[in-house]
Amino acid sequence: MKYDFTSILDRNGKDSIAVNPPMEAGWVNFAPVKEGFDLIPMWVADMNFPTVPTIPETIAERVKHPAYGYFEPREEYYEGIIHWQKVRNNVMELEKEHIGYENGVLGGVISALSVFCSKGDAVLLHSPTYIGFTGCITNNGYHIVHSPLVQDEKGIWRMDYEDMEKKIKENHIHAAIFCSPHNPCGRVWERTEIEKAMEIYRRNDVYVISDEIWSDIILDGNSHIPTQSVSEDARNRTVALYAPSKTFNLAGLIGSYHIIYNSWIRDRIEKESSLSHYNSMNMLSMYALIGAYKPEGEEWVDELCRVLTENVNLAYDFFRGIDGVSLAKPQGTYMLFIDFEGWCNKNHKTMDELLTAGQEVGVYWQDGRPFHGKYSIRMNLALPKSRVEEALRRLKEYVLK
Repeated sequence: MKYDFTSILDRNGKDSIAVNPPMEAGWVNFAPVKEGFDLIPMWVADMNFPTVPTIPETIAERVKHPAYGYFEPREEYYEGIIHWQKVRNNVMELEKEHIGYENGVLGGVISALSVFCSKGDAVLLHSPTYIGFTGCITNNGYHIVHSPLVQDEKGIWRMDYEDMEKKIKENHIHAAIFCSPHNPCGRVWERTEIEKAMEIYRRNDVYVISDEIWSDIILDGNSHIPTQSVSEDARNRTVALYAPSKTFNLAGLIGSYHIIYNSWIRDRIEKESSLSHYNSMNMLSMYALIGAYKPEGEEWVDELCRVLTENVNLAYDFFRGIDGVSLAKPQGTYMLFIDFEGWCNKNHKTMDELLTAGQEVGVYWQDGRPFHGKYSIRMNLALPKSRVEEALRRLKEYVLK
């Protein structure tokens, strides 16, 4: 491969919560690693690969100039997004006016809900549910109504359309968050599935906020379909949220963007986003996006997805071989969502005991219960294959024996 996905990065002392979890903050609680084991970061959703070199190169070139005053986004910023969406997602009619900056996807979610809802209104989400949605939506005074995803006879996560419509009608819902690809399940939705969902939303006058931050991380044999592309109505009732941060491991730089074709919605969301005066672009995150959305970035992502596909196949086959463990094979993202109910019952272990046993041997995996998986663990596979293999070896020898 042209790019480096095998070196083991030493992220200690480099401002990484992946390897230095902020346990004093109270929102993570990991057991200390026993002597003789090093920490393998497999919890928070960032990657342990060096990003594409054009990103630090582009940032470094700008940093050479010793003035960092007020600025307006460069044309290259918008041109990069338009080109990226065209070549990666087959979006052909995107224009500069449709694009707007967001200080993170979750900030964009709240700005959109502030336009579509009143405080206390119900919002439809699928479960399992990304914990970031749970926190920001409830903190801002909205009521979450879950429509559980169900697994078919092949173990593939599916939307329950009948349940979705029932919940929408019963709770007078007029806003939904659609996660595509889905986090934490890793499902990449097919066009017909999105069409059916969007028809339900149209029929019930529901506005849609489509979180597509994982849209670049698609595993072999799958394709991302932008929600706005499935119909003219979907194009006009959907706020789509994207970012290079998940794709290129830039979460610490902050910087997302929306695509909104409907001018009525766009004007109001941009007004809402401006009210706090906190939704301002960082100059260096702008240059990070410009550096990411270059031809080298396209090559890098293609190689990344091949590496992740191999890691997912490896881990999926491993857990499928453990009695009492069940999981669906992700089609996108780099996260596994693993159900240990059968294993816990068979081995008379609690989820806390299982999580701790892994963490004590350095496998820092993540509790899936806050994602609405009662016996689930979420596991990050965006590491060099050698580290994934070592983590699985430890689990087999010390935890799942």
